[in-house]
Amino acid sequence: MVISFIDFIIKNAGMIMDMKETLKTILCFGDSNTHGYNPNDGTRWPYSVRWTGILQKELGNEFHIIEEGLGGRTSVFDDPLEPGRKGIRDIPMLIETHKPLDLVIIMLGTNDTKNWFSASPAAIAAGCGKIIEAFQDTKYYGSEKPEILLVSPIHIGPDTEKSGCAGFDTTSHEKTLQLAPLYKVEADRHGAFFLDAASVAESGIDNVHLDIEGHRKLAIALSKKVKEILN
Repeated sequence: MVISFIDFIIKNAGMIMDMKETLKTILCFGDSNTHGYNPNDGTRWPYSVRWTGILQKELGNEFHIIEEGLGGRTSVFDDPLEPGRKGIRDIPMLIETHKPLDLVIIMLGTNDTKNWFSASPAAIAAGCGKIIEAFQDTKYYGSEKPEILLVSPIHIGPDTEKSGCAGFDTTSHEKTLQLAPLYKVEADRHGAFFLDAASVAESGIDNVHLDIEGHRKLAIALSKKVKEILN
């Protein structure tokens, strides 16, 4: 006897609703280190290597990880060489696309240190505060706002010429060294959680992007933090 798709849905409606109610959705909003840029050859790390993929494996099937990483993404700045990278503009669309969200992990700020923005560490942290506010705007949800985990980025290494990315210089390195405590202030001010990525991971050979071990270390630290927040 062939069971139609409609019959299947009717018979399994309870199970499907339970899955929908228990699955916890996490949006990972970041730049090339969330996208998974491979500094060795300019390609993208496989999903199993990227911190987002490892995080999914660590958390298990009760969680749904959504990758939203874009190379060159800033918090609130328009990049003259890479248009369309102003992160705050994307947020209303992303909320409408993926809601309801249980948690948003924000890891931005690396690109904000580029020399043509002339942004102080305090201004970069404040830009990420605006990102938090945008994700907390309940008019886009029609339901409760998600928890927010603000992650201060890994440190840019001192030899920025290795990055191959225009805009990074020695001031970029110096600024990233100062971001963590300022991000913590922004997280506390907005009722968000906080993690310092530089306390668990380092940049790879290009001084800007995570290598395989960096992705793994960051994912493990994030999985522990996520379980504290959502379990």
